[in-house]
Amino acid sequence: MSKEVDIKVPSPGESISEVRIAQWLVATGDVVEKDQPIAEIDSDKATLELTSEEEGRITLLVEADAEVAVGDVVARVDTSVKATKKAAAPAAAPAEARKTPATPAKEETNGQQAKATETAHATPVARAVMAEKGIAVDKVKGSGPNGRITKSDVEAYVSGGIPASGVVMNGWGGSRDSSRSKMSTLRKKVGERLVSVKNETAMLTTFNEVDMSAIMELRNRFKDRFKEEKGVGLGFMSFFTKAVTEALRLFPNVNAQIDEGDIINFDYADIGIAVSSPKGLMVPVLRNAERLSLAEIEAGIKELAIKARDGKLSIDEMTGGTFTITNGGVFGSMLSTPIINPPQSAILGMHNIVERPVAVNGQVVIRPIMYVALSYDHRIIDGKESVSFLMAVKQMLEDPAKLVFGGKEPGEVLLGL
Repeated sequence: MSKEVDIKVPSPGESISEVRIAQWLVATGDVVEKDQPIAEIDSDKATLELTSEEEGRITLLVEADAEVAVGDVVARVDTSVKATKKAAAPAAAPAEARKTPATPAKEETNGQQAKATETAHATPVARAVMAEKGIAVDKVKGSGPNGRITKSDVEAYVSGGIPASGVVMNGWGGSRDSSRSKMSTLRKKVGERLVSVKNETAMLTTFNEVDMSAIMELRNRFKDRFKEEKGVGLGFMSFFTKAVTEALRLFPNVNAQIDEGDIINFDYADIGIAVSSPKGLMVPVLRNAERLSLAEIEAGIKELAIKARDGKLSIDEMTGGTFTITNGGVFGSMLSTPIINPPQSAILGMHNIVERPVAVNGQVVIRPIMYVALSYDHRIIDGKESVSFLMAVKQMLEDPAKLVFGGKEPGEVLLGL
């Protein structure tokens, strides 16, 4: 007797009542296993996986791209159908069969197994598109969970002007075709928030430059030992995060938020770290960064970046930040105006490091310079505070000893100044 189990849309988090079926990872009639990912769902916070609650043959009840409410039934699993187990090898084979040369059959079987292994890493829609266009699976890099190839990955490959033969065409188009795709819920929400920042805040940006010589020299001296003892690499983000948390202590309004006419101050620094992911820009939050060591900051950022890349970030890891750091320098940006991440009141933008001629004690010398930018909400942060905050960050980065002594020089602490 068959028994059907409903697969319902789980709640991604508080205040989220509707999601979008971004893509199905299985097709109607497929036999799925318990806890197997069957779909990707988009909310206005993140992209999450929907898994099967039972083993059996699945029937999809809604189309991909459909908007559904939390709690809606989107699929059913017939638990009377179980996954096919591998058949046991026959006890004995006829004599004539044993005499038959097995090489061709073995080669064919190996080829089928290889093909099955390759296509198992692609969604059904992606497999169909690749088959239609004659694209080999190993030519396309997957951005889905565990490297799974999605339809968008295939489209990106095709739009790059690379035919199935691997020969690069002249130019990247030529067909003069156009395509329309639905904007993801996450992308729409990000867009709405960015527009709201322009319309609802008094955003200004102040700039400065940081001589990275001291940080780079310190990093070069200790990075190997740091890696060996702490088990994580020593980058620049940990220094910037530590400098920011110390500066936020000195200028608490930069760490505050406006809520319906009230100012909310926080006695902690939850730092949002903007990272690039296959789904676009995401800003996971490093909790209580003011209490973390450089090694703990590096480990935390690495963990969040991996989760963002693999689509494993939870709603809790994406919400509640008090200040954000974004690093366009990893993509080669020299200077930019970062946009505040609401409801926060400020964001720090890092950029690339370039050797530039600077005047030091009346002499022109070459130093590694990074331009930094602080965008802030002028409704809550005055110009003096914003400039002083950025100057404090600059000074701590140019003299890393100040990171240990709360933004002061060792001599000032020794003298009680």
